[in-house]
Amino acid sequence: MQDIALSGLTRHFGAVPAVDGVTLSVPGGAFFALVGPSGCGKTTLLRLIAGLEAPDGGTIRLAGRLVAGGPRFIPAEERGLGMVFQSYALWPHMTVGQNVAFGLALRSMPRAARAARVAEALALVGLADMEDRLPHRLSGGQRQRVALARSLALRPGLILLDEPLANLDAHLRQTMLSEFRRIHREAGTTFVFVTHDQNEAMALADRVAVMDRGRIEQVAPPQDLFARPATPMVARFVGGGRTVPVDVLGRTPAGCTLRLQDRLLEVPGAAATGPGWLCLRARDLTPAPARDAQRLSARVVDQRFEAGDYVLSLALDRVEGVTLETTSPTPATLGATLDVGLRGGWVLPRAA
Repeated sequence: MQDIALSGLTRHFGAVPAVDGVTLSVPGGAFFALVGPSGCGKTTLLRLIAGLEAPDGGTIRLAGRLVAGGPRFIPAEERGLGMVFQSYALWPHMTVGQNVAFGLALRSMPRAARAARVAEALALVGLADMEDRLPHRLSGGQRQRVALARSLALRPGLILLDEPLANLDAHLRQTMLSEFRRIHREAGTTFVFVTHDQNEAMALADRVAVMDRGRIEQVAPPQDLFARPATPMVARFVGGGRTVPVDVLGRTPAGCTLRLQDRLLEVPGAAATGPGWLCLRARDLTPAPARDAQRLSARVVDQRFEAGDYVLSLALDRVEGVTLETTSPTPATLGATLDVGLRGGWVLPRAA
Protein backbone atom coordinates (compact mmCIF):
# COMPACT_ATOMS: atom_id res chain seq x y z
CA MET A 1 0.00 0.00 0.00
CA GLN A 2 1.36 3.38 -1.01
CA ASP A 3 0.20 6.71 0.36
CA ILE A 4 0.30 9.77 -1.88
CA ALA A 5 1.27 13.31 -0.84
CA LEU A 6 0.97 16.19 -3.31
CA SER A 7 2.04 19.71 -2.37
CA GLY A 8 1.49 22.85 -4.44
CA LEU A 9 1.36 20.81 -7.65
CA THR A 10 1.02 22.78 -10.91
CA ARG A 11 0.97 21.89 -14.59
CA HIS A 12 0.37 24.40 -17.38
CA PHE A 13 -0.39 23.85 -21.05
CA GLY A 14 0.53 27.19 -22.55
CA ALA A 15 -1.11 29.83 -20.40
CA VAL A 16 -3.80 27.45 -19.14
CA PRO A 17 -3.28 25.91 -15.66
CA ALA A 18 -4.50 22.32 -16.04
CA VAL A 19 -3.47 21.64 -12.42
CA ASP A 20 -3.36 24.73 -10.25
CA GLY A 21 -1.59 24.47 -6.89
CA VAL A 22 -3.06 21.13 -5.79
CA THR A 23 -2.21 19.91 -2.29
CA LEU A 24 -3.67 16.50 -1.51
CA SER A 25 -3.06 13.44 0.69
CA VAL A 26 -4.30 9.92 -0.06
CA PRO A 27 -3.75 7.35 2.71
CA GLY A 28 -2.35 3.93 1.87
CA GLY A 29 -5.00 1.31 1.12
CA ALA A 30 -7.67 3.87 0.24
CA PHE A 31 -10.06 3.69 -2.68
CA PHE A 32 -9.80 7.34 -3.74
CA ALA A 33 -11.71 8.98 -6.60
CA LEU A 34 -11.04 12.14 -8.59
CA VAL A 35 -14.20 13.50 -10.18
CA GLY A 36 -15.22 16.66 -11.97
CA PRO A 37 -16.48 18.04 -15.28
CA SER A 38 -14.59 17.53 -18.52
CA GLY A 39 -11.44 19.63 -18.64
CA CYS A 40 -11.21 20.10 -14.87
CA GLY A 41 -7.68 18.61 -14.70
CA LYS A 42 -8.35 15.21 -13.13
CA THR A 43 -6.67 13.14 -15.86
CA THR A 44 -3.68 15.50 -15.93
CA LEU A 45 -3.36 15.11 -12.15
CA LEU A 46 -3.44 11.31 -12.53
CA ARG A 47 -0.75 11.47 -15.22
CA LEU A 48 1.42 13.60 -12.92
CA ILE A 49 1.11 10.98 -10.17
CA ALA A 50 1.90 8.24 -12.68
CA GLY A 51 5.00 9.98 -14.01
CA LEU A 52 3.57 10.36 -17.52
CA GLU A 53 3.76 14.16 -17.12
CA ALA A 54 6.31 16.28 -15.27
CA PRO A 55 4.95 19.05 -13.02
CA ASP A 56 5.86 22.69 -13.53
CA GLY A 57 5.95 23.18 -9.76
CA GLY A 58 5.26 21.48 -6.46
CA THR A 59 6.15 18.00 -5.23
CA ILE A 60 4.86 14.42 -5.43
CA ARG A 61 5.72 11.79 -2.81
CA LEU A 62 4.72 8.14 -3.06
CA ALA A 63 5.11 6.13 0.15
CA GLY A 64 7.24 9.00 1.47
CA ARG A 65 9.62 8.89 -1.52
CA LEU A 66 10.05 12.10 -3.50
CA VAL A 67 9.32 11.19 -7.13
CA ALA A 68 8.84 14.70 -8.55
CA GLY A 69 9.90 18.11 -7.32
CA GLY A 70 12.62 20.58 -8.22
CA PRO A 71 15.24 18.86 -10.39
CA ARG A 72 14.11 15.37 -9.32
CA PHE A 73 11.82 13.38 -11.62
CA ILE A 74 11.40 9.62 -11.37
CA PRO A 75 9.89 8.16 -14.59
CA ALA A 76 6.72 6.07 -14.58
CA GLU A 77 8.46 2.70 -14.91
CA GLU A 78 10.44 3.34 -11.72
CA ARG A 79 7.53 4.45 -9.49
CA GLY A 80 6.31 0.96 -8.60
CA LEU A 81 2.69 1.53 -9.62
CA GLY A 82 0.16 0.04 -12.01
CA MET A 83 -2.15 1.83 -14.40
CA VAL A 84 -5.42 0.76 -16.01
CA PHE A 85 -6.57 2.73 -19.05
CA GLN A 86 -9.98 3.35 -20.58
CA SER A 87 -8.84 1.63 -23.79
CA TYR A 88 -7.68 -1.59 -22.00
CA ALA A 89 -4.35 -1.49 -23.94
CA LEU A 90 -4.19 -5.28 -24.37
CA TRP A 91 -1.92 -6.98 -26.92
CA PRO A 92 -4.40 -8.48 -29.43
CA HIS A 93 -2.07 -11.32 -30.52
CA MET A 94 -1.41 -12.45 -26.92
CA THR A 95 -3.67 -14.65 -24.83
CA VAL A 96 -5.15 -13.41 -21.57
CA GLY A 97 -2.41 -15.19 -19.63
CA GLN A 98 0.33 -13.75 -21.82
CA ASN A 99 -1.05 -10.24 -21.43
CA VAL A 100 -1.12 -10.56 -17.65
CA ALA A 101 2.39 -12.08 -17.62
CA PHE A 102 3.89 -9.39 -19.86
CA GLY A 103 5.15 -7.10 -17.11
CA LEU A 104 6.41 -10.04 -15.06
CA ALA A 105 8.45 -11.28 -18.02
CA LEU A 106 10.04 -7.85 -18.36
CA ARG A 107 11.15 -8.24 -14.74
CA SER A 108 12.76 -11.59 -15.63
CA MET A 109 10.60 -13.49 -13.14
CA PRO A 110 11.17 -17.28 -13.39
CA ARG A 111 8.57 -19.11 -15.48
CA ALA A 112 7.02 -21.12 -12.62
CA ALA A 113 6.68 -18.08 -10.35
CA ARG A 114 5.27 -16.10 -13.25
CA ALA A 115 2.61 -18.73 -13.95
CA ALA A 116 1.60 -18.79 -10.28
CA ARG A 117 1.33 -15.00 -10.15
CA VAL A 118 -0.78 -14.92 -13.34
CA ALA A 119 -3.13 -17.57 -11.98
CA GLU A 120 -3.47 -15.63 -8.71
CA ALA A 121 -4.28 -12.35 -10.49
CA LEU A 122 -6.81 -13.94 -12.84
CA ALA A 123 -8.53 -15.68 -9.95
CA LEU A 124 -8.78 -12.36 -8.12
CA VAL A 125 -10.61 -10.73 -11.06
CA GLY A 126 -12.82 -13.77 -11.73
CA LEU A 127 -11.15 -14.95 -14.96
CA ALA A 128 -9.41 -18.10 -13.76
CA ASP A 129 -10.76 -20.20 -16.66
CA MET A 130 -9.93 -17.75 -19.46
CA GLU A 131 -6.13 -17.74 -19.47
CA ASP A 132 -5.88 -19.15 -23.00
CA ARG A 133 -8.41 -16.87 -24.68
CA LEU A 134 -7.47 -14.04 -27.02
CA PRO A 135 -8.79 -10.53 -26.20
CA HIS A 136 -11.18 -10.42 -29.18
CA ARG A 137 -13.09 -13.36 -27.67
CA LEU A 138 -13.80 -11.42 -24.45
CA SER A 139 -16.56 -8.98 -23.55
CA GLY A 140 -15.69 -5.38 -22.72
CA GLY A 141 -16.00 -6.09 -19.00
CA GLN A 142 -13.75 -9.13 -19.29
CA ARG A 143 -11.10 -7.15 -21.18
CA GLN A 144 -11.24 -4.52 -18.44
CA ARG A 145 -10.64 -7.24 -15.84
CA VAL A 146 -7.64 -8.51 -17.81
CA ALA A 147 -6.15 -5.00 -17.79
CA LEU A 148 -6.69 -4.83 -14.03
CA ALA A 149 -5.21 -8.31 -13.52
CA ARG A 150 -2.10 -7.26 -15.47
CA SER A 151 -1.54 -4.46 -12.97
CA LEU A 152 -2.39 -6.59 -9.93
CA ALA A 153 0.06 -9.30 -11.02
CA LEU A 154 2.93 -6.87 -10.46
CA ARG A 155 1.72 -6.38 -6.85
CA PRO A 156 2.13 -2.61 -6.93
CA GLY A 157 1.40 -0.53 -3.87
CA LEU A 158 -0.69 1.84 -6.01
CA ILE A 159 -2.99 1.36 -9.00
CA LEU A 160 -4.21 4.33 -11.04
CA LEU A 161 -7.43 3.88 -13.02
CA ASP A 162 -8.24 6.34 -15.80
CA GLU A 163 -11.95 6.20 -16.75
CA PRO A 164 -11.79 2.37 -16.77
CA LEU A 165 -15.57 1.88 -17.12
CA ALA A 166 -16.28 4.53 -19.75
CA ASN A 167 -16.47 2.04 -22.66
CA LEU A 168 -18.96 -0.29 -20.94
CA ASP A 169 -22.74 -0.23 -21.22
CA ALA A 170 -24.80 0.86 -18.21
CA HIS A 171 -25.65 -2.67 -16.98
CA LEU A 172 -22.06 -3.89 -17.27
CA ARG A 173 -20.79 -0.77 -15.47
CA GLN A 174 -22.98 -1.64 -12.48
CA THR A 175 -21.57 -5.16 -12.41
CA MET A 176 -18.00 -3.88 -12.63
CA LEU A 177 -18.59 -1.39 -9.80
CA SER A 178 -19.26 -4.22 -7.36
CA GLU A 179 -16.34 -6.19 -8.79
CA PHE A 180 -13.95 -3.26 -8.36
CA ARG A 181 -15.03 -2.90 -4.71
CA ARG A 182 -14.47 -6.61 -4.11
CA ILE A 183 -11.06 -6.63 -5.84
CA HIS A 184 -9.94 -3.59 -3.86
CA ARG A 185 -10.94 -5.21 -0.57
CA GLU A 186 -9.12 -8.43 -1.40
CA ALA A 187 -5.99 -6.85 -2.91
CA GLY A 188 -5.52 -4.15 -0.25
CA THR A 189 -3.79 -1.92 -2.82
CA THR A 190 -4.28 1.85 -2.94
CA PHE A 191 -6.63 2.68 -5.83
CA VAL A 192 -6.94 6.15 -7.38
CA PHE A 193 -9.89 6.22 -9.76
CA VAL A 194 -10.55 9.04 -12.24
CA THR A 195 -14.02 9.44 -13.68
CA HIS A 196 -16.36 12.15 -14.98
CA ASP A 197 -19.28 10.09 -13.65
CA GLN A 198 -20.01 11.18 -10.09
CA ASN A 199 -22.24 8.15 -9.49
CA GLU A 200 -19.28 5.83 -10.17
CA ALA A 201 -17.08 7.85 -7.82
CA MET A 202 -19.68 7.91 -5.04
CA ALA A 203 -20.39 4.18 -5.38
CA LEU A 204 -16.74 3.09 -5.33
CA ALA A 205 -14.60 5.41 -3.27
CA ASP A 206 -14.26 5.89 0.47
CA ARG A 207 -13.03 9.44 -0.22
CA VAL A 208 -13.71 11.64 -3.25
CA ALA A 209 -11.97 14.79 -4.48
CA VAL A 210 -14.09 17.13 -6.63
CA MET A 211 -12.03 19.16 -9.09
CA ASP A 212 -12.86 22.25 -11.10
CA ARG A 213 -10.59 24.40 -13.28
CA GLY A 214 -7.46 22.66 -12.06
CA ARG A 215 -8.19 23.02 -8.35
CA ILE A 216 -9.54 20.78 -5.62
CA GLU A 217 -12.93 22.10 -4.49
CA GLN A 218 -13.54 19.58 -1.69
CA VAL A 219 -12.23 16.23 -0.43
CA ALA A 220 -14.63 14.19 1.69
CA PRO A 221 -16.44 10.85 2.02
CA PRO A 222 -19.21 10.54 -0.60
CA GLN A 223 -22.03 11.05 1.90
CA ASP A 224 -20.46 14.30 3.13
CA LEU A 225 -20.07 15.68 -0.40
CA PHE A 226 -23.75 15.02 -0.98
CA ALA A 227 -25.11 16.27 2.34
CA ARG A 228 -22.61 19.04 3.20
CA PRO A 229 -21.05 20.57 0.07
CA ALA A 230 -18.32 23.10 0.85
CA THR A 231 -18.62 25.26 -2.28
CA PRO A 232 -21.35 26.23 -4.74
CA MET A 233 -19.60 24.22 -7.45
CA VAL A 234 -19.75 21.03 -5.37
CA ALA A 235 -23.35 21.78 -4.39
CA ARG A 236 -24.36 22.03 -8.06
CA PHE A 237 -22.18 19.21 -9.38
CA VAL A 238 -22.89 16.47 -6.85
CA GLY A 239 -26.38 15.03 -7.05
CA GLY A 240 -27.77 17.72 -9.34
CA GLY A 241 -28.08 20.29 -6.57
CA ARG A 242 -29.52 23.76 -7.21
CA THR A 243 -28.33 26.83 -5.30
CA VAL A 244 -30.72 29.56 -4.18
CA PRO A 245 -29.41 32.93 -2.89
CA VAL A 246 -30.61 33.56 0.68
CA ASP A 247 -29.97 35.89 3.61
CA VAL A 248 -28.64 34.04 6.66
CA LEU A 249 -29.95 35.76 9.80
CA GLY A 250 -28.22 33.67 12.43
CA ARG A 251 -27.08 30.27 13.66
CA THR A 252 -29.05 27.73 15.69
CA PRO A 253 -28.10 24.34 17.16
CA ALA A 254 -29.78 22.77 14.13
CA GLY A 255 -28.06 24.97 11.53
CA CYS A 256 -29.08 28.35 10.11
CA THR A 257 -32.03 30.69 10.25
CA LEU A 258 -32.56 32.28 6.87
CA ARG A 259 -34.98 34.47 4.99
CA LEU A 260 -36.42 33.41 1.65
CA GLN A 261 -39.65 34.64 0.03
CA ASP A 262 -40.26 36.72 3.18
CA ARG A 263 -40.41 33.50 5.19
CA LEU A 264 -38.12 32.49 8.07
CA LEU A 265 -36.74 28.99 7.55
CA GLU A 266 -34.54 26.69 9.66
CA VAL A 267 -32.10 24.68 7.52
CA PRO A 268 -28.93 22.70 8.35
CA GLY A 269 -25.78 24.48 7.26
CA ALA A 270 -22.39 25.99 7.99
CA ALA A 271 -22.88 29.60 6.92
CA ALA A 272 -22.33 32.63 9.13
CA THR A 273 -24.70 35.60 9.20
CA GLY A 274 -24.87 37.34 5.83
CA PRO A 275 -25.39 36.33 2.19
CA GLY A 276 -25.55 32.58 1.65
CA TRP A 277 -26.53 29.81 -0.75
CA LEU A 278 -29.22 27.26 -0.02
CA CYS A 279 -28.44 23.96 -1.78
CA LEU A 280 -31.58 21.97 -2.62
CA ARG A 281 -32.10 18.66 -4.41
CA ALA A 282 -35.31 16.98 -5.54
CA ARG A 283 -35.52 14.86 -2.40
CA ASP A 284 -35.42 18.01 -0.20
CA LEU A 285 -38.80 19.22 -1.52
CA THR A 286 -42.27 17.75 -1.20
CA PRO A 287 -45.82 19.06 -1.72
CA ALA A 288 -46.85 20.89 1.47
CA PRO A 289 -50.09 22.06 3.08
CA ALA A 290 -50.57 25.81 3.50
CA ARG A 291 -50.08 25.56 7.26
CA ASP A 292 -46.54 24.18 6.86
CA ALA A 293 -44.09 26.82 8.14
CA GLN A 294 -41.17 25.28 6.19
CA ARG A 295 -42.56 25.87 2.71
CA LEU A 296 -41.85 27.76 -0.50
CA SER A 297 -44.15 28.96 -3.26
CA ALA A 298 -43.32 27.88 -6.82
CA ARG A 299 -44.74 27.54 -10.31
CA VAL A 300 -44.58 24.36 -12.46
CA VAL A 301 -42.66 25.16 -15.65
CA ASP A 302 -41.89 21.67 -16.96
CA GLN A 303 -42.20 17.97 -16.11
CA ARG A 304 -40.96 14.60 -17.29
CA PHE A 305 -41.66 10.98 -16.40
CA GLU A 306 -38.65 9.22 -14.92
CA ALA A 307 -38.17 6.00 -12.90
CA GLY A 308 -41.86 5.68 -12.08
CA ASP A 309 -42.44 9.29 -10.95
CA TYR A 310 -43.02 12.68 -12.50
CA VAL A 311 -40.08 15.06 -12.07
CA LEU A 312 -41.45 18.60 -11.79
CA SER A 313 -39.38 21.66 -12.69
CA LEU A 314 -40.32 24.56 -10.43
CA ALA A 315 -39.61 28.28 -10.72
CA LEU A 316 -39.49 29.88 -7.28
CA ASP A 317 -41.69 32.91 -6.81
CA ARG A 318 -39.70 36.16 -6.35
CA VAL A 319 -36.37 34.43 -7.07
CA GLU A 320 -35.02 35.12 -10.55
CA GLY A 321 -33.14 32.51 -12.56
CA VAL A 322 -33.55 29.55 -10.17
CA THR A 323 -35.32 26.34 -11.18
CA LEU A 324 -35.75 23.54 -8.65
CA GLU A 325 -36.89 19.96 -9.08
CA THR A 326 -39.13 17.69 -7.04
CA THR A 327 -40.90 14.40 -7.70
CA SER A 328 -44.58 13.57 -7.70
CA PRO A 329 -46.46 10.28 -8.25
CA THR A 330 -49.00 12.18 -10.38
CA PRO A 331 -48.58 14.72 -13.17
CA ALA A 332 -49.00 18.44 -12.55
CA THR A 333 -50.56 21.20 -14.62
CA LEU A 334 -47.99 23.38 -16.35
CA GLY A 335 -48.17 26.91 -15.01
CA ALA A 336 -49.88 25.80 -11.79
CA THR A 337 -48.74 27.33 -8.50
CA LEU A 338 -48.03 25.01 -5.60
CA ASP A 339 -46.44 25.10 -2.17
CA VAL A 340 -43.49 22.78 -1.55
CA GLY A 341 -42.24 21.87 1.90
CA LEU A 342 -38.58 22.01 2.81
CA ARG A 343 -37.45 18.61 4.15
CA GLY A 344 -33.68 19.04 3.83
CA GLY A 345 -31.04 21.20 2.20
CA TRP A 346 -27.72 22.71 3.22
CA VAL A 347 -26.67 26.34 3.66
CA LEU A 348 -23.16 27.50 2.72
CA PRO A 349 -21.58 30.96 2.65
CA ARG A 350 -22.02 33.01 -0.52
CA ALA A 351 -18.29 33.80 -0.47
CA ALA A 352 -17.48 30.08 -0.91
